Amino acid sequence: MAANATSSGQATGSARLLQKQLKEMHTSDISGISVGLVHENNIFEWEVILMINDDCKYYGGAYFRAVMTFPSEYPHLPPKIVFQTPVPFHPNIYPNGELCISILHPPEEDKYGYESASERWSPVQTPETILLSVLSLFNEPNDESPANLDAAKLLRAEREGGPKEFRKRVRQCVRESLGEI
Repeated sequence: MAANATSSGQATGSARLLQKQLKEMHTSDISGISVGLVHENNIFEWEVILMINDDCKYYGGAYFRAVMTFPSEYPHLPPKIVFQTPVPFHPNIYPNGELCISILHPPEEDKYGYESASERWSPVQTPETILLSVLSLFNEPNDESPANLDAAKLLRAEREGGPKEFRKRVRQCVRESLGEI
């Protein structure tokens, strides 16, 4: 019974923090990010729209929708971000839309030894800092630890002077996001 009371209290604290952070995001002027609730009565599930500018790797700009789901243990555990259809063709986004970025990995030692604990989730992160990191990932994809191997291979080949296949796939994805296809 005490564990349930603790969980319930933690969820209430998490909900208050998320309400505050959502309000702060609505009152700040963050270029390229729009957030709201998926369902009016659920503060733990946010709809996110990222407006990717013309200057990044996503040539021509794009609008990508995602759902950011927060655990009841937030801010002690990270949220999860899943892009909706069309899923961006990106080295750090699994084909099912789930985002793979170090700051959203649980706050523990990486069992594979790739990331240090300092690169992983920390309660100092906020939805705003997370989404700004995601925007920067569109500017500079990380092909060192890819979630989408095909995207990473095509990006590497293009960086090495190979065919512009990555750019072609990204443009198709951008057109889909803008409703052109």
